[in-house]
Amino acid sequence: MIAINRSRGPHTGALAEQEKDLHLIVGVAAAYGAFAVTFRGSSQRFWQRMTTTGIALGGLALASEPELRRTRIRGRDVALGVGAAVGLYAIFQAGDRLVRRVMPKGAEEIGSIYSLRGLRPEAEVAARLALVIAPAEELFWRGFLQRRLAHRIGLWRGAALGATAYAGAHAVTANLTLMGAAGVAGAYWAALAAAGLPMGALIVSHVVWDIWIFLLAPTDLSSRRRNE
Repeated sequence: MIAINRSRGPHTGALAEQEKDLHLIVGVAAAYGAFAVTFRGSSQRFWQRMTTTGIALGGLALASEPELRRTRIRGRDVALGVGAAVGLYAIFQAGDRLVRRVMPKGAEEIGSIYSLRGLRPEAEVAARLALVIAPAEELFWRGFLQRRLAHRIGLWRGAALGATAYAGAHAVTANLTLMGAAGVAGAYWAALAAAGLPMGALIVSHVVWDIWIFLLAPTDLSSRRRNE
């Protein structure tokens, strides 16, 4: 009886790596295209487009990385995630004041970002952020993109390139303040992911951060006082 050798040869392994690289390229291209459509389209349907983008990118990440499907959020993840969000908020409080002093259009650009929260009821925006948008961004940018990059070029180089790609996706907004904010937040979460923070905690951090900075305690303090 002839035994069949089912072990993978070097050519099979190389093809598998090429396929992963192709998935990575396609994924980044899809993300950049989706962000362009989301931010450059009519502002009135911004949150609908952002939710669709989240579903698409989060679904791609889950389909490409089976390990992500086993993500669970436990009590420890909640504590770590909230702590990480508090740290990022402190960074942004200092950064907000600096932007207003250094960048001529900083206050105007910050105001344009916060104007998006008035497009839909706050409860709906919070639900979209918590249930789709924030988790999907972590699954895609840290769970899919950064992990693939780390596999190819190393843990911290992958984190740096992943954070750069995340910031670059926001270039379509033509809002330097938003791009800078995405760069800071992306670098922060990328560093935490590289340091070993679990995906569940990263998701909690992103959810808490989005709702806190966007709806509950925005750094746009002068605008908030006027609304009160």
